[in-house]
Amino acid sequence: MEKRVNRRVRSIQISGIRRFFNKVKDYPGAVSLTIGQPDFPTPEHVKEAGKAAIDHNHTAYTANAGLPELRQAVSGYVAEKYGLHYDPETEIITTVGASEAIDLSFRTILEEGDEVILPGPAYPGYAAPIRLAGGVPIYIDTTETGFKMTADQIAGQLNERTKAVILPYPSNPTGCVLSAGELAAIADLLRGRNIFVVSDEIYSELTYGQEHVSIASFPGMKAVTLVINGLSKSHAMTGWRMGYVLADQPIADQLIKVHQYGISCITSITQYAAIEALTAGKNDAEPMRRAYKERLNYVIGRLEDMGIEVVRPSGAFYVFPSIKKFGMTSEDFALCLLDKERLAAVPGSAFSSYGEGYLRLSYAYSMDVLREGLDRLERFVSGLNA
Repeated sequence: MEKRVNRRVRSIQISGIRRFFNKVKDYPGAVSLTIGQPDFPTPEHVKEAGKAAIDHNHTAYTANAGLPELRQAVSGYVAEKYGLHYDPETEIITTVGASEAIDLSFRTILEEGDEVILPGPAYPGYAAPIRLAGGVPIYIDTTETGFKMTADQIAGQLNERTKAVILPYPSNPTGCVLSAGELAAIADLLRGRNIFVVSDEIYSELTYGQEHVSIASFPGMKAVTLVINGLSKSHAMTGWRMGYVLADQPIADQLIKVHQYGISCITSITQYAAIEALTAGKNDAEPMRRAYKERLNYVIGRLEDMGIEVVRPSGAFYVFPSIKKFGMTSEDFALCLLDKERLAAVPGSAFSSYGEGYLRLSYAYSMDVLREGLDRLERFVSGLNA
């Protein structure tokens, strides 16, 4: 019967991130630097709002797009933070995390054979839903441009089959961030071409040294851009599954159809907690950002001391060092590292072929865990250099 399963489903693979995370249980005493999971708890006031929702029996269906007061909170939050203006009645849809928002977007806009341009390396959660929706991912090699996809690179891939461009910044796995000038050049290229932009901004509150800018804020870009965001990273709410998609009304009118039949609505309890997070907790990311910046500085310093080449990130909570000089595939490097030193990291090949020769380390872990993990990495590479 397996052969009668949808061929697109059979053609995709389990995420390499989860595959290495799942291996840890087979290695007693292993340290994991694999998952993008904040080690901070959900803020207390947000948890209390969720508890109160249960106590007050706010446990029924809501509007498909989400509670009106939640969409109003999202609208106010993105306007204040990023200068984005979306009508809470018609242009905001709450989703089961950013993951559903991504899948929802591709299932809504793509038809068979449509091409979607995205940077390589990139989070694997883009290519699979593109393929499941009948689309074709077209990767651009960013390893020579500081892991930033440029307007010139995009221009070289545009053709009559191009339906969308993905801008996943701040980036998972590289942590790179596009500047306002770099985004402006992309906006100038795409304006008037009737090409969708899917802008995944889930790490927008976690930038270091430069402000997050959304391409949807540039003239003429709101009409073609689907902005993906949520509270998993900014408010340490990964398990609450609170995401949202922002889109101009003509696009949102189509998105809601797919969302309605697939999800109905997101958990009501999560919605009440999210209202609290987006209003009273709108700056809850600040202490986390400060801690991540300290951790980033530590991790970069340790890698440099080991003689490992790495592009310094400006956002998210990942580093993506090069392991090319060790002459091993990223998969073999990660497997040997786990076997010999009990340190789990994600091979760069999990992020497309353009990630080959790199390793992703998450610094969304305590300093104690990071010290131990990097000590193990140092012992491992010292042995390779011996």
